[in-house]
Amino acid sequence: MTDQLVITGGRVVPVLGDPIENGTVVVTDGRITAVGPAADVPVPDGATTVDAAGGWVLPGFVEAHAHVGIGEEGIGWEGRDYNETTDPNGARLRAADGINPADIGFADALSGGITTVVVKPGSANPIGGQTVAVKTWGRTVDEMIVRDPASVKSALGENPKRVYSEQKKLPSTRLGVAAVIRDAFLRAQDYRYGRDYAAAEGKPFTRDATYEILVRVLDREVPWCQHTHRADDIATAIRLSEEFGYRLVVNHGTEGHLIADLLADKEIPVVIGPLFTSRSKVEVKERSLRNPGILARAGVEIALTTDHPVVPIEFLVYQAALSVKEGLDPDVALRSITTNPARMLALDDRVGALAPGLDGDVVIWSGDPLDVRNRALRVFVAGRDVYRFDESSGVGVVADPYHRG
Repeated sequence: MTDQLVITGGRVVPVLGDPIENGTVVVTDGRITAVGPAADVPVPDGATTVDAAGGWVLPGFVEAHAHVGIGEEGIGWEGRDYNETTDPNGARLRAADGINPADIGFADALSGGITTVVVKPGSANPIGGQTVAVKTWGRTVDEMIVRDPASVKSALGENPKRVYSEQKKLPSTRLGVAAVIRDAFLRAQDYRYGRDYAAAEGKPFTRDATYEILVRVLDREVPWCQHTHRADDIATAIRLSEEFGYRLVVNHGTEGHLIADLLADKEIPVVIGPLFTSRSKVEVKERSLRNPGILARAGVEIALTTDHPVVPIEFLVYQAALSVKEGLDPDVALRSITTNPARMLALDDRVGALAPGLDGDVVIWSGDPLDVRNRALRVFVAGRDVYRFDESSGVGVVADPYHRG
């Protein structure tokens, strides 16, 4: 039996195309099958129809860097699973293995119109592990996965330096942090040669999960998400990526505006943020809501991040709105939480826009989401009605994934 959803009557903002007044979006069996003016898109017989008149209809937002589900809120150390601080090279570690879908952060994400989040290990290790892109509603991680791995997380600068200097072992300096990463890729190159030679000769080969994933990075199958704030650390990230040829995505990029022309020339994207924080450490003293606009005007492709739980995940769109106030183009601001993060992490075949073939992740807003007075009223994930704002109580209601009616 075909399951069809029709959202019609609102201002449809596909992101990749011009807004459509009185538009219609059709979702069939979880995928978008039509987007256009209501007069041109027929309503299929038997479809569930939602009237979005007076509202704005957008794709679900994409949060490119967060710790929701592995940095659970309100339960202390028991919910902190994002940093395995016992091994500087955690490439074999998978964020998917530590996510609790019942974390309240997922409900918060839905309230902010976010339907996809890239969950990442933390930044305690030079190589933190594999990230995973998941939907923000579901019973198990396996049902929620969009792409696994979405990238490999690595960290330069203060965090790994502090963690391992406290343990009095390598790496306790920036030199040591870079050396751990370089050594890992050199071993991965040797591992790839040995594996391929064994395969060609028909000989047995002992596999290693650490180097299997690093070979995929070397082969440019999986991007390298580099936690880095200071301009000198960003330069180190670029140096390492050019030495080994992998796809670099700068994460945080607090001082990226100081070398924006270099990032633009090398076509290196930046996931910038979190932006609603104090200058809590040396690395983030240049933090400013002006920085996304500076990067974008220089020609750098940007995405915004809350780094949840550093900033509550539902504030993602507010970071975009206040960046507009400080000079970011509104269209770029919208792309920075939709199409840009999807493209950076190779998720754009599934999410980030309203277009036929993409997942039916659709959000009805009370108005322009870049106006902080507006809110997400209804959220659909793969065509399923999973969140609605109850006007009478002033509270958002999330569908229980364990009781599917």
